[in-house]
Amino acid sequence: MNIVRRAEINDIPGILSLLVQVDMVHHNGRPDLFKGPATKYNASQLETILQDEKTPVFVCTDEGGKIKGHAFCIHKQVVGDSVLTDVRTLYIDDICVDEENRGQGVGRALYQHVLEYARSLDFYNITLNVWSCNPGAVRFYEAMGLTPQKIGMEQVL
Repeated sequence: MNIVRRAEINDIPGILSLLVQVDMVHHNGRPDLFKGPATKYNASQLETILQDEKTPVFVCTDEGGKIKGHAFCIHKQVVGDSVLTDVRTLYIDDICVDEENRGQGVGRALYQHVLEYARSLDFYNITLNVWSCNPGAVRFYEAMGLTPQKIGMEQVL
């Protein structure tokens, strides 16, 4: 059974373990850009993130409390821009499902929880970025109903 809830301070070790997995997916796909193994946040930074209402983090656990996945979110809104409207966006900064728990509905449970959270707070949309070197993630997000909003392009020199 997948239980999704707001992350707590005692979840930090499990979250850090998942962040290494996220980094390694990116490192394996783009070693020219991503160091590996690493985490983009340390324990102290995670503690600050978990205490901020504008950066909710959700975890999916089993009945025993073992973390199977996480979703990092950020409240975003551009106000008074000359071109953009003032819509409130919930940005998904990161979703990770533990390698041992993939294919068990963990990602779907996390995304559905994020979707319900965003709707409950009247966000206009949910956005995220996905690296093209991670086709499994692209397929997952498409299966969740997301569609491309914009495409980042590069030319490596």
